[in-house]
Amino acid sequence: MNTWLACASVLLVAGLFPVVWGVTTGSLGRRVVAQNFGTSVVCLVMLLLAQGYERPAYTDLALVLAVLGPVGTLVYARLLADELGESPPKAQLPTVLAAAATVPVVIASCVAAGPGRAAVKLVVVGVLLVAGNVISSRTLSGAYVEPSEARRD
Repeated sequence: MNTWLACASVLLVAGLFPVVWGVTTGSLGRRVVAQNFGTSVVCLVMLLLAQGYERPAYTDLALVLAVLGPVGTLVYARLLADELGESPPKAQLPTVLAAAATVPVVIASCVAAGPGRAAVKLVVVGVLLVAGNVISSRTLSGAYVEPSEARRD
């Protein structure tokens, strides 16, 4: 087992324990936030596994997950807007944790990959992951107002 796989194992255990706890015991808002955080954790684990097993295809899976994870959270937010609007969940801490974990994983992966196309792909994954988490967090906390609702006020 190399260092990449050890880090992936630690992140998987340390990251998915709060996700499983939040999804199984939380309110509706906490479950949606935990789902969003879970996609971030799995995406970072995929990046670490890509380096650990020297399989660039895992980076492609992380890229797809970085795009579709926040989209899934936005779909949940849209479908559950009435229930989430009553008491918006606090998603700032998971967003900060996901961004704080994303930066070192992406930087270390870029250093290991060296300059080139692979490093650009890793940076794109990191940017998408952080941006998606920020957008999802703001949407879940109620900071986003739809244009049709803004005109009614």
